[in-house]
Amino acid sequence: MDIQTVGIVGAGTMGNGIAQACAVAGVKVVMVDISQDAVDRGLATVAGSLDRLIKKDKLTVAQKDAALALIKGSTDYADLKAAPLVIEAATESQELKRKILKQLDGLLAPEGIIASNTSSISITQLAAATSRPDRFIGMHFFNPVPMMALVEIIRGYLTSDATHDAVKALAEKLGKSPITVKNAPGFVVNRILVPMINEAFFVLAEGLATAEDIDAGMKLGCNQPIGPLALADMIGLDVCLAVMEVYLEQFGDSKYRPCPLLKEMVAAGQLGRKTKRGVYAY
Repeated sequence: MDIQTVGIVGAGTMGNGIAQACAVAGVKVVMVDISQDAVDRGLATVAGSLDRLIKKDKLTVAQKDAALALIKGSTDYADLKAAPLVIEAATESQELKRKILKQLDGLLAPEGIIASNTSSISITQLAAATSRPDRFIGMHFFNPVPMMALVEIIRGYLTSDATHDAVKALAEKLGKSPITVKNAPGFVVNRILVPMINEAFFVLAEGLATAEDIDAGMKLGCNQPIGPLALADMIGLDVCLAVMEVYLEQFGDSKYRPCPLLKEMVAAGQLGRKTKRGVYAY
């Protein structure tokens, strides 16, 4: 199954990043969000990202124009009807995702595949919100999508081989390096990464070192390209907190308790780069 058109629900950071990756690879995109303002912001973000690639001589103006021509922004779910694959890239809320997935399930053709970009929620549970669990799968991109090579392909309990193979082939078509993962809270990468970030917040809260020194220590001592606190700002502190809360609930293990400092910062609206203030100011 060669997927030529991809629908995306959500024009935010992940949604517009996925849209860009698809369009640059020559795949048509229909990107839907609840308001025209959200759609316009998503399209503007893609255009700005492509402009930066042009300045770095990684893209030509003609390639930018061709990519943008492949992206259709919309506020109407009906525009997704003909897409063979729709990727849900909404906020990390199971209630919201299930609502969207039920709507997609009633709209798409019987053979249509639905994928979720969730970073922590059970693919099997999300699939149960639809009548097509065999054609439901996790397709977890990493931020920033245009730059990050990894895509986690997460199989739910009933995901078919055909669905897995089609989605894996699409990821490879986008120039990504997919890994196949069984369904479990946080899957593979975030299962390891987010508790490490949470521990960095505990270290910061205990005053063992400054944020700058914590990040420098992990970069220089563990050969990480970015420190855990700066990475948290990039991911979004609210996303990190949501993931830890999922782990705590689903594993029932206190080692996944979110750091109180992380919870306080999220409550204060300091979510990282997207709010211009997190652990660091932007």
